[in-house]
Amino acid sequence: MTGPDFSYEQAALTRGATRVAGVDEVGRGPLAGPVTAAAVVLDPANIPEGLNDSKKLTVKRREALFDVILAVADVSIAHASVEEIDTLNILRASHLAMERAVAGLKAAPDHLLIDGNMIPRGLTGSTEAVVKGDAKSLSISAASIVAKICRDRIMWDLAQQFPGYGWETNAGYPSKSHREALRNLGVTPHHRRSFKPVHNILYQE
Repeated sequence: MTGPDFSYEQAALTRGATRVAGVDEVGRGPLAGPVTAAAVVLDPANIPEGLNDSKKLTVKRREALFDVILAVADVSIAHASVEEIDTLNILRASHLAMERAVAGLKAAPDHLLIDGNMIPRGLTGSTEAVVKGDAKSLSISAASIVAKICRDRIMWDLAQQFPGYGWETNAGYPSKSHREALRNLGVTPHHRRSFKPVHNILYQE
Protein backbone atom coordinates (compact mmCIF):
# COMPACT_ATOMS: atom_id res chain seq x y z
CA MET A 1 0.00 0.00 0.00
CA THR A 2 1.65 3.22 -1.15
CA GLY A 3 1.00 6.42 0.74
CA PRO A 4 0.71 9.97 -0.54
CA ASP A 5 3.54 11.55 -2.52
CA PHE A 6 4.60 14.96 -3.83
CA SER A 7 3.69 14.37 -7.49
CA TYR A 8 0.65 16.69 -7.63
CA GLU A 9 2.69 19.47 -6.02
CA GLN A 10 5.69 18.78 -8.26
CA ALA A 11 3.53 18.98 -11.38
CA ALA A 12 2.23 22.40 -10.30
CA LEU A 13 5.75 23.61 -9.45
CA THR A 14 6.96 22.42 -12.86
CA ARG A 15 4.18 24.47 -14.48
CA GLY A 16 5.50 27.57 -12.72
CA ALA A 17 3.70 27.64 -9.37
CA THR A 18 5.86 28.62 -6.40
CA ARG A 19 3.50 28.02 -3.44
CA VAL A 20 1.23 24.98 -3.58
CA ALA A 21 -1.27 24.53 -0.74
CA GLY A 22 -3.07 21.34 0.21
CA VAL A 23 -6.55 21.91 1.67
CA ASP A 24 -8.76 19.48 3.59
CA GLU A 25 -11.66 19.62 6.04
CA VAL A 26 -12.89 17.41 8.84
CA GLY A 27 -16.23 17.21 10.58
CA ARG A 28 -18.91 16.92 7.91
CA GLY A 29 -20.53 13.90 9.54
CA PRO A 30 -20.80 14.81 13.26
CA LEU A 31 -24.05 15.86 14.92
CA ALA A 32 -22.22 18.48 17.00
CA GLY A 33 -19.38 20.97 16.78
CA PRO A 34 -17.89 23.06 13.98
CA VAL A 35 -16.48 21.91 10.67
CA THR A 36 -12.72 22.55 10.58
CA ALA A 37 -10.43 23.07 7.59
CA ALA A 38 -6.69 23.43 7.19
CA ALA A 39 -4.51 24.75 4.39
CA VAL A 40 -0.84 23.72 4.36
CA VAL A 41 2.04 24.88 2.16
CA LEU A 42 4.90 22.42 2.60
CA ASP A 43 8.54 23.35 2.05
CA PRO A 44 9.66 20.92 -0.69
CA ALA A 45 13.09 20.78 0.95
CA ASN A 46 11.70 19.95 4.41
CA ILE A 47 8.73 17.58 4.19
CA PRO A 48 7.91 15.77 7.46
CA GLU A 49 8.43 12.00 7.38
CA GLY A 50 5.40 9.73 7.69
CA LEU A 51 2.63 11.97 6.38
CA ASN A 52 -0.51 10.04 5.48
CA ASP A 53 -4.29 10.22 5.46
CA SER A 54 -5.08 11.18 9.08
CA LYS A 55 -7.54 8.27 9.34
CA LYS A 56 -4.68 5.81 8.77
CA LEU A 57 -2.52 7.17 11.60
CA THR A 58 -2.66 6.52 15.33
CA VAL A 59 -3.60 9.42 17.62
CA LYS A 60 -0.02 9.52 18.95
CA ARG A 61 1.45 9.65 15.44
CA ARG A 62 -1.01 12.38 14.39
CA GLU A 63 -0.14 14.47 17.47
CA ALA A 64 3.60 14.16 16.74
CA LEU A 65 3.16 15.06 13.06
CA PHE A 66 0.88 17.99 13.95
CA ASP A 67 3.72 19.66 15.89
CA VAL A 68 6.24 18.97 13.12
CA ILE A 69 3.92 20.32 10.38
CA LEU A 70 3.33 23.54 12.36
CA ALA A 71 7.08 23.94 12.80
CA VAL A 72 8.14 23.52 9.15
CA ALA A 73 5.17 24.57 6.98
CA ASP A 74 2.88 27.55 6.43
CA VAL A 75 -0.33 26.39 8.11
CA SER A 76 -3.74 28.02 8.45
CA ILE A 77 -6.71 26.55 10.34
CA ALA A 78 -10.28 27.83 10.06
CA HIS A 79 -13.80 26.79 11.01
CA ALA A 80 -17.44 27.19 10.12
CA SER A 81 -19.69 27.32 13.17
CA VAL A 82 -22.73 25.21 14.03
CA GLU A 83 -24.89 28.28 13.24
CA GLU A 84 -23.29 28.56 9.79
CA ILE A 85 -23.76 24.82 9.18
CA ASP A 86 -27.45 25.10 10.07
CA THR A 87 -27.94 28.27 8.01
CA LEU A 88 -25.97 27.37 4.89
CA ASN A 89 -25.93 23.50 4.89
CA ILE A 90 -22.94 21.32 5.71
CA LEU A 91 -21.40 21.25 2.22
CA ARG A 92 -21.37 25.04 1.84
CA ALA A 93 -20.16 25.47 5.43
CA SER A 94 -17.26 23.05 4.88
CA HIS A 95 -16.34 24.97 1.71
CA LEU A 96 -16.51 28.23 3.67
CA ALA A 97 -14.08 26.80 6.26
CA MET A 98 -11.72 25.81 3.40
CA GLU A 99 -11.94 29.31 1.88
CA ARG A 100 -11.12 30.84 5.28
CA ALA A 101 -8.18 28.49 5.77
CA VAL A 102 -6.67 29.47 2.41
CA ALA A 103 -7.22 33.17 3.17
CA GLY A 104 -5.36 32.77 6.47
CA LEU A 105 -2.06 31.57 4.97
CA LYS A 106 0.92 33.89 5.50
CA ALA A 107 1.33 34.37 1.76
CA ALA A 108 -1.18 33.61 -0.97
CA PRO A 109 -0.64 30.24 -2.67
CA ASP A 110 -0.61 30.18 -6.47
CA HIS A 111 -1.99 26.64 -6.77
CA LEU A 112 -4.47 24.81 -4.55
CA LEU A 113 -4.97 21.07 -4.14
CA ILE A 114 -8.43 20.49 -2.66
CA ASP A 115 -9.44 17.17 -1.14
CA GLY A 116 -12.62 15.83 -2.78
CA ASN A 117 -14.40 16.25 -6.09
CA MET A 118 -15.62 19.85 -5.72
CA ILE A 119 -13.86 23.21 -5.67
CA PRO A 120 -15.33 25.73 -3.19
CA ARG A 121 -16.79 28.60 -5.19
CA GLY A 122 -14.86 31.24 -3.22
CA LEU A 123 -11.50 29.78 -4.30
CA THR A 124 -10.58 31.38 -7.60
CA GLY A 125 -7.34 31.01 -9.48
CA SER A 126 -5.36 27.84 -10.12
CA THR A 127 -7.22 25.12 -8.21
CA GLU A 128 -7.40 21.34 -8.55
CA ALA A 129 -9.80 18.90 -6.87
CA VAL A 130 -8.17 15.58 -5.89
CA VAL A 131 -10.52 12.74 -4.98
CA LYS A 132 -9.20 10.88 -1.90
CA GLY A 133 -6.49 13.53 -1.92
CA ASP A 134 -5.46 12.88 1.70
CA ALA A 135 -4.17 9.47 0.53
CA LYS A 136 -2.51 10.85 -2.63
CA SER A 137 -1.00 14.28 -1.92
CA LEU A 138 1.43 15.00 0.94
CA SER A 139 0.14 18.58 1.27
CA ILE A 140 -3.46 17.41 1.57
CA SER A 141 -2.53 14.66 4.03
CA ALA A 142 -0.71 17.29 6.14
CA ALA A 143 -3.87 19.45 6.03
CA SER A 144 -6.03 16.45 7.03
CA ILE A 145 -3.82 15.78 10.08
CA VAL A 146 -3.85 19.42 11.20
CA ALA A 147 -7.62 19.78 10.75
CA LYS A 148 -8.37 16.53 12.58
CA ILE A 149 -6.14 17.24 15.60
CA CYS A 150 -7.49 20.76 15.88
CA ARG A 151 -11.14 19.71 15.69
CA ASP A 152 -10.64 16.77 18.10
CA ARG A 153 -9.18 19.21 20.64
CA ILE A 154 -12.18 21.54 20.26
CA MET A 155 -14.54 18.62 20.86
CA TRP A 156 -12.51 17.49 23.87
CA ASP A 157 -12.85 20.98 25.38
CA LEU A 158 -16.60 21.02 24.67
CA ALA A 159 -16.90 17.58 26.28
CA GLN A 160 -15.68 19.08 29.57
CA GLN A 161 -18.48 21.67 29.43
CA PHE A 162 -21.16 19.22 28.27
CA PRO A 163 -20.34 15.83 29.82
CA GLY A 164 -22.29 12.72 28.95
CA TYR A 165 -22.25 12.91 25.15
CA GLY A 166 -18.84 11.26 24.79
CA TRP A 167 -17.42 13.99 22.59
CA GLU A 168 -13.93 13.41 23.99
CA THR A 169 -13.96 10.02 22.18
CA ASN A 170 -16.61 10.30 19.43
CA ALA A 171 -15.74 13.90 18.41
CA GLY A 172 -19.44 14.59 17.91
CA TYR A 173 -20.00 11.77 15.42
CA PRO A 174 -23.31 9.89 15.77
CA SER A 175 -22.06 6.93 17.80
CA LYS A 176 -24.63 4.79 19.59
CA SER A 177 -23.76 6.36 22.97
CA HIS A 178 -23.97 9.89 21.51
CA ARG A 179 -27.43 9.23 20.05
CA GLU A 180 -28.58 7.75 23.37
CA ALA A 181 -27.25 10.79 25.26
CA LEU A 182 -29.13 13.07 22.84
CA ARG A 183 -32.37 11.28 23.72
CA ASN A 184 -31.65 11.24 27.47
CA LEU A 185 -29.89 14.59 28.02
CA GLY A 186 -31.38 16.62 25.18
CA VAL A 187 -29.86 18.98 22.64
CA THR A 188 -26.95 21.35 23.49
CA PRO A 189 -26.18 24.70 21.79
CA HIS A 190 -23.36 22.84 19.98
CA HIS A 191 -25.66 20.36 18.23
CA ARG A 192 -26.43 20.85 14.55
CA ARG A 193 -30.18 21.40 14.42
CA SER A 194 -30.33 20.83 10.67
CA PHE A 195 -29.08 17.25 11.11
CA LYS A 196 -31.89 14.72 11.16
CA PRO A 197 -31.23 12.92 14.51
CA VAL A 198 -31.02 16.30 16.30
CA HIS A 199 -33.94 17.80 14.38
CA ASN A 200 -36.12 14.77 15.18
CA ILE A 201 -35.43 15.06 18.93
CA LEU A 202 -36.18 18.79 18.93
CA TYR A 203 -39.42 18.42 17.03
CA GLN A 204 -40.70 15.01 18.14
CA GLU A 205 -43.30 16.73 20.37
